Amino acid sequence: MPLDSIFSSISATPVAAASLGQVYKARLKYCGQLVAIKVQRPGIQEAIGLDFYLMRGLGFLINKYVSGITSDVVALVDEFARRVYQELNYVQEGQNARRFKKLYADKEDILVPDIFWDYTSGKVLTMEWITGVKLNELDALERHGLKVLDLVSTGIQCSLRQLLESGYFHADPHPGNLLVTPEGRLAFIDFGMMSETPEKARYAIIGHIVHLVNRDYEAMARDYHALDFLSPEVDVSPIVPALQNFFDDALNATVSDLNFKSIVDGLGTVFYQYPFTVPPYYALILKSLTVLEGLALHADPNFKVLAASYPYFAKRLLTDPNPYLRDALIELLFKDGRFRWNRLENLLVQGSKDRDFSTKDALQPVLRLLLDPHGEELRVLVIKEAVYVVEAIVLASAIDTYNSIPYFMRVLLNSDTNGPFIMSNVELKSLMDLRDQVFRIWGLLQTSKSFDPQLLQPVLQVLQQPEARSLGVHLAGGVTHRLAARMLQQLLLRTSKSPDLAFSPL
Repeated sequence: MPLDSIFSSISATPVAAASLGQVYKARLKYCGQLVAIKVQRPGIQEAIGLDFYLMRGLGFLINKYVSGITSDVVALVDEFARRVYQELNYVQEGQNARRFKKLYADKEDILVPDIFWDYTSGKVLTMEWITGVKLNELDALERHGLKVLDLVSTGIQCSLRQLLESGYFHADPHPGNLLVTPEGRLAFIDFGMMSETPEKARYAIIGHIVHLVNRDYEAMARDYHALDFLSPEVDVSPIVPALQNFFDDALNATVSDLNFKSIVDGLGTVFYQYPFTVPPYYALILKSLTVLEGLALHADPNFKVLAASYPYFAKRLLTDPNPYLRDALIELLFKDGRFRWNRLENLLVQGSKDRDFSTKDALQPVLRLLLDPHGEELRVLVIKEAVYVVEAIVLASAIDTYNSIPYFMRVLLNSDTNGPFIMSNVELKSLMDLRDQVFRIWGLLQTSKSFDPQLLQPVLQVLQQPEARSLGVHLAGGVTHRLAARMLQQLLLRTSKSPDLAFSPL
């Protein structure tokens, strides 16, 4: 069809250009809608075909004659070629955009343009025109009152949802493919390079982060089987020392202080020493996150992408009922038979920073796991820890009550003015700290924007189950036994007045 039968106006020159095509700004004649028309460069398929033919020939020579490169170079070239040829099919790109829009239509801070299918073909793509500023134009963003780090954080959160929830992700989020609208929404405008994360790998990546936080290098090495980095028959035991050497040096501070590039560079050294094969999807994940981190570092050299990712990982661990992630959560929270309350508190603090975090979602999966017929080992640990907590609350509250009594009244009552219990200062501090930490965690749950007292109703329903009643009986018995033992200990101590123990301070 003639151009003037479709468009009432069209720019005389391109408004943007890239290696495969260029973009014109136009207005549709039938509705007056502003659109972007992406037109493929003439002869580009033939030129790219010749490029890949030559690269593939070079790959055969490298595979045959160059030692020390464990990857199949021809396979890498073929994967690269497949991705590029997908980019050359503009109908496929339009379908990518439609799928991406469907996945993220409910996200207020993300914008995906509409595709006009009547004016789209294999070499011409017509989409809604988006007015905005590129993500790397810092001065222009500041003039609009927008903060680039907030926008990059939005991009990172969106990328994590893409990678680890739907598995369908944008593999090329460079500044030319992202715009920021005047309202502060992040707009994706190019969908040529997309990829998918296998479902098994999505959970393995989150588990890998947990193992990194715990510095469990043996588990990290085993993760590479699930991630398809290593074939199942490869023994991972020689890899463990290499991981330990790298991360022990890198983790002098905390995991959140690491930047993504340092991890990629360090692991790259490890990968070259062993028979690793990096799957294509993972190479594109690295590319995607490294580009986003580069944008952030351009604005703030101290930005840490892992720290910005923590809220998402915390939310997934606390709310996702997937068995793999539930096991990862238990692994994170329990160590040597004791519950690590500081870890739970940190997860809640970080998870609450994610706008999709729900207190209700965080409670129910944990209860279901606790009451599972196969959860006997976990129930033993939980009952044991619950006894400690109840004891800490009872004794710490008694100490607080005692300390609230005026000094002269304690003298009049002929009470021990040094405190109600005989215990070491270390034990006293441990009790008070545990009680305070549990109360802080409850406070975090109450102040959550999604907290509703009615969310406890399903909890009460769950507690009607036989397993829950048995749990309550064991808990009551454990508390009674613990407090009785404590009272007997205090009686004996007061009788003997042991000089080796200090009285609890006022």
